[in-house]
Amino acid sequence: MAIHAVVFDAYGTLLDVHSAVQRHAARLGDSAALFARDWRAKHLEYTWIHSLAGDYRDFWTLAAAALDFTAAAHGVTDRALLDDILTAYRTLDAYPEVPSVLRRLREMGLKLAILSNGTPAMLAEAVAAAGIADLLDDVLSVESVGIYKPDPRVYALATARFDCAPGQIAFLSSNPWDAYGALRFGCRVLRVNRAHGPDEYGLRAGAEELADLAALPDRLR
Repeated sequence: MAIHAVVFDAYGTLLDVHSAVQRHAARLGDSAALFARDWRAKHLEYTWIHSLAGDYRDFWTLAAAALDFTAAAHGVTDRALLDDILTAYRTLDAYPEVPSVLRRLREMGLKLAILSNGTPAMLAEAVAAAGIADLLDDVLSVESVGIYKPDPRVYALATARFDCAPGQIAFLSSNPWDAYGALRFGCRVLRVNRAHGPDEYGLRAGAEELADLAALPDRLR
């Protein structure tokens, strides 16, 4: 099928989820990178557990809860530091190639959107800070269905928004579990494997793989 819309995950795909901690790495010391990875892992774990338990809580609430757990596990007690890290999470850095890639895709006549676990307020702040708000046709949040990725109801938000079949959507995510969810839903999936990780969920049998987003426009021509 011809691609009608390109839909991006936000956190980890367009936005560097570790940049909030990196901005304050000097205050955390040598464990900053591990702290960032542990926080991210716990945050995602909380989304899955709350989805499975039928107890939806928004992404911002879970980010704060996961940060508190990670701080306790690492023995970090500086509340001002934790508040600064959490605030920085609202304005994460975009990966360097993101603005130019989005512009090229728009020039190709493609519709562009974000489909994210983030709350609408978080996402509005993030895309404004990254300077990409004007390059997107929409920013879709799981808030409207009250469950997190990779539930198929989340990916259905994109097909409903663009009134198209799943196969007419190119879905981009750096998160293998998210890429797998979109692939199962029927989208054309391109996994952004920035960390050069191994195959997961058999993705390489059904999804394309990119080292970053730079080559995406050429892949979609």
